[in-house]
Amino acid sequence: MLTQNLGYPRIGGQRQLKKASEQFWAGKIEATELQSVAQQIREENWQTQLNAGIDLIPCNDFSFYDQTLDISLLLGVIPERYEAVLAQTNNELEVYFAMARGYQKNGLDITAMEMTKWLDTNYHYIVPEFKANQQFRISNENIFNEYTKAKQIVGKKAKPVLLGPISYLLLGKEKEAGFERVDLIEKLVPVYVEIISRLAGLGAEWIQLDEPTLALDLSKKEKEAFEYAYRSIAAQVTGVKILVATYFEALLDNTSLAVNLPVQALHIDLVRAADQLNEVLTLIPEQLILSVGVVDGRNVWKNDYEKSLEQINKAIDKLGADRVIIAPSCSLLHSPIDLDLETAIDPEIKNWMAFAKQKLSEVNELKQITQGNNALLTTNKAAIASRRLSQKVHKQVVKERVAAITAADSQRASAFPVRQQIQRKRFNLPAFPTTTIGSFPQTDEIRQLRARFKKGDLTVEAYEKAIEQATIDAIRWQEEIDLDVLVHGEFERNDMVEYFGEQLDGFLFTKNGWVQSYGSRCVKPPVIYGDVSRPADMTVRWSTFAAAQTDRPMKGMLTGPVTILQWSFVRDDQPREVTTNQIAFAIHDEVLALEKAGIGIIQIDEAAIREGLPLRKAKRPHYLDWAVSAFRITASGVQDKTQIHTHMCYSEFNDIIEHIAAMDADVITIETSRSQMELLQAFAHFEYPNEIGPGVYDIHSPRVPTTEEMTSLLTRAADLLPAQNLWVNPDCGLKTRKWPETKAALENMVASAKQARVQINIEA
Repeated sequence: MLTQNLGYPRIGGQRQLKKASEQFWAGKIEATELQSVAQQIREENWQTQLNAGIDLIPCNDFSFYDQTLDISLLLGVIPERYEAVLAQTNNELEVYFAMARGYQKNGLDITAMEMTKWLDTNYHYIVPEFKANQQFRISNENIFNEYTKAKQIVGKKAKPVLLGPISYLLLGKEKEAGFERVDLIEKLVPVYVEIISRLAGLGAEWIQLDEPTLALDLSKKEKEAFEYAYRSIAAQVTGVKILVATYFEALLDNTSLAVNLPVQALHIDLVRAADQLNEVLTLIPEQLILSVGVVDGRNVWKNDYEKSLEQINKAIDKLGADRVIIAPSCSLLHSPIDLDLETAIDPEIKNWMAFAKQKLSEVNELKQITQGNNALLTTNKAAIASRRLSQKVHKQVVKERVAAITAADSQRASAFPVRQQIQRKRFNLPAFPTTTIGSFPQTDEIRQLRARFKKGDLTVEAYEKAIEQATIDAIRWQEEIDLDVLVHGEFERNDMVEYFGEQLDGFLFTKNGWVQSYGSRCVKPPVIYGDVSRPADMTVRWSTFAAAQTDRPMKGMLTGPVTILQWSFVRDDQPREVTTNQIAFAIHDEVLALEKAGIGIIQIDEAAIREGLPLRKAKRPHYLDWAVSAFRITASGVQDKTQIHTHMCYSEFNDIIEHIAAMDADVITIETSRSQMELLQAFAHFEYPNEIGPGVYDIHSPRVPTTEEMTSLLTRAADLLPAQNLWVNPDCGLKTRKWPETKAALENMVASAKQARVQINIEA
């Protein structure tokens, strides 16, 4: 029986990749130094997995920015607008980062490619762009070079990983009308055949093709494309074993399709979808090897060996040990790297946890237990029982509040049209009111200030005085450029989830539990280990201080319950909706405290509500019911004159637009600049009734959009939605940007709003 891993975190134990990438982008180091850091991380990852006893070790799972973007570069799927970057720099790495981040220097001004969430995770990928006459070719040697280097360290255990051909197409977008991207499969397959054949020629014994879309609702045409692609690969490739990996959901109606693909092994996720094992074992043909994903690749809790062994043994009884591979449920990209680096966590709770390095050991230990090592099982049972019985997890008063929820807990006093008129009279804002999403750049000085305070090198008084001054400076600058609704800048906050989790009961925090969100952006999710409650005010002090510095409206800034849930490592011993409702009541209490303190506009960010949407349509209504209800709980109880905003990040909204409307926020802000307002089509078709701020400034790129560019986007928005309901804002918060580009972009944004007030007719 073999063990395998599907992928490993690539940021480095001390976030070396983040630091090196940002230095490279800033021109402080050369590409050779960035490549050297990357190679060191790869080699450490391979050695770690070899030391853990993993039999099939992934390579080509590393990426400088995003693995899907890597495939686009490998296949030569580079939009024409980036040819100018290559001509100017003659550097493939510059082109690669231009595709991810945009390019604005040396006379060139090129927008970045669209970015969206990777299925239902908080990881983002760069969306491939396809044309009807799209051509594919092997355009670089990276995958072959990386396999060769991996083989030098781990030998024949090295297993190249590629995003499979169908998922690559389905996760992309057509950039012109008249064709379906899945039709490109006949052009794409020969290049995959060439890649796989070359890897086989270099000595690869196994190749992993990730096909997460096998766990989605597929059309007949898409299913046929799977059959065509893998029949073609099987007919033309020899001397290597193909493993198709699925994850995040059950195969369901795609089970027969998946198990009958002409490949040597199939991986399934038995953490997210344990019930699918029976059907897979019923339909599995002779010879097919089954990789059972029993160790959770997306959470931090120690594996319950008894439960995993039940599934493993069921597979062994049906197939024999030689046709079973033990594995994590998915790539460990979504997990922090090493629990051993955490020295300050409560030892009792730490004993319930496992990070990526420890999960490798869990995979190996499960194999050892099947071979008779019962001592490992005994130790694991004790840890699992400790967590189940701990008094640190359960608070009866919190459970009772959630159990007593009624319809009244999720209702505003009046309908939106009534509230809208009251709020317009109260705030008296101009047409196309301007605002930002909340955060301003977190400079090195601000980060160092916070770090010094946490270490005890600064008194509370000195720290708060410095934060107050940064807040005042930000407010004065916003007034100077004539923004209509201000924010305080969030200089006191480390992260939009971590900041709240630190003040809520039931959360714990790590020092090194970083995971990649996109590019060099890393987040350190809180861990929800117990029942959640709010012991005291969380934001009132800074919101009221900021509001006292200006006569303009000042937004109170909160993070919504679904986003806190999605961007945390969540307890897995109760339904997610129960935990969400606990958080919702905590945020509800904070909203009422802000209103009582005189804050008239309160933004409750639900950036992740689309992210949490189940991958299968049949499972979505239940999720949307409790997710929307949780948001409404946070805003219920406020007066009609209090304006509730929400913000949602990079997402496709078409299939949930009615539920977004049901959230009943007075104003919603969304990302639309990279898609050139394409996402507004869903709101227009639905005739979205409330106010909306479509982002006109792509904050995930360092480029500064012109006033004319943003005015053009506003014109498109006004063609789709009532102009009197439109706000003007960036796509997202500005925490990760630098001040010079931020100031230039927001000045242009305010100018574009003023232009729009003149150029676009506003009906009362």
